[in-house]
Amino acid sequence: MTKNQQYKTEPLKCWQKAKEIRLNYYRDYALAHEKGGIRWSGGAWSFGAIPQGLGDDVYCITGEPYAASIAWNKKFALRCMEEVEKRGYARDLCSYMRNYWGSVLLDEYVFGGKFPKPDFIWQDHICCSHAKWYQVVKDIEPDVPMFCIDVAVGPYNIVNDNKLDYLVGQMLDGIEWLEKITGRKYDDEKLIEAVYNECRSTAVWAEICVLNKNIPAPLDEKTMYSLYVLGTLMKHSKIVADFYEELRDEVKYRVENQIAAVGNERCRLMSDTQPPWGFLKIFRYLEKFGALSVGSLYTFGLIGMWEVKEDGTWGPRTTPQQKGIEIKSREQALRILADWNLSKPEWQHFYSPHIKSEMMIRIAKEWHLNGVMLHYNRGCEGLTVGIAENRLALLEAGFPVMTFEGNMGDEREFDEARTVARIDAFMETLGFDKLE
Repeated sequence: MTKNQQYKTEPLKCWQKAKEIRLNYYRDYALAHEKGGIRWSGGAWSFGAIPQGLGDDVYCITGEPYAASIAWNKKFALRCMEEVEKRGYARDLCSYMRNYWGSVLLDEYVFGGKFPKPDFIWQDHICCSHAKWYQVVKDIEPDVPMFCIDVAVGPYNIVNDNKLDYLVGQMLDGIEWLEKITGRKYDDEKLIEAVYNECRSTAVWAEICVLNKNIPAPLDEKTMYSLYVLGTLMKHSKIVADFYEELRDEVKYRVENQIAAVGNERCRLMSDTQPPWGFLKIFRYLEKFGALSVGSLYTFGLIGMWEVKEDGTWGPRTTPQQKGIEIKSREQALRILADWNLSKPEWQHFYSPHIKSEMMIRIAKEWHLNGVMLHYNRGCEGLTVGIAENRLALLEAGFPVMTFEGNMGDEREFDEARTVARIDAFMETLGFDKLE
């Protein structure tokens, strides 16, 4: 027991398994060709369930989490950034994108060896950078074919059959393209299985996040970063869906037995957008005040799928399996996949900051927060757009807000001492002194 500790704490029992899944993912991608398999590259939001119809030996690398891994490795990240800047690309572009480009240009894999070249690029486009990201990759490697799906049809509350038809039509074209460029026959049963797994994994992740409404919170956001990321790698995988169910059961056990992420919890916060990956220790600094971040719209909604429940609270979206829906055809699977993804919380606020503000205020209320930390993240235009309006809305709703400037992937734009000083001042305004 540490000073001022009032709750039990213990490590997650499934922590090592999470590390192994992530390690195997990057290793399997690198070694795919040695096993006679194929590999593709695309974003964490790409429709990864679709290429699975090509076979069980299809491996992917999703750009954003790979670039975050680079950001954590500060020396390599700096080399990537400098290489990209030497080639004339602007420093104010997405820092994930620049890290990824730098790794390709240097021909170095952050996990060792040369960068494993993909056989094709499979991407979708909602953020301003998504398609452009991989167009540049294709310029570097001109013989890598690329297919991109436009998903920007508006927020989910205005989605109709025409908008779904627009997405499904592109998906069907994409399957024909995949067959043509790989020479493989497409298997609809493997697609259907992948769609079921994606719905299951993303709904269960939301269920895990709901458990953090408990006081004390069973998970802190720094820990959650290492857990949600599995869904950004391969949310369509049975491995991830099964792991999330195992994790949910363990987190339920922690709630039932009052096992806390932070033993001296007395202040609950949330953050926003990607953190400065090279400086995650600021989340541990909060614990000196008995404070933790219970999550964020980013952590909850980047892959988690949500709906408003009968009691008016936010909860995991009901899956097709839970509704008793049996998927029997390619078109039905694609339509469910399109509808499922269009409801993604983090897609909604690309259209209006007011939508994001409503979701953030909901989290602040339902997760019993004392305040909010907003990262003015220069590294991601897509998730940071409208953040000043979000701040005003949160303040108007009665929630104290602290802002700090930084960059998720470029350590040169994060001032650690200044951020710590802002945390000190913010905690003082909330009425919390250091416990040590």
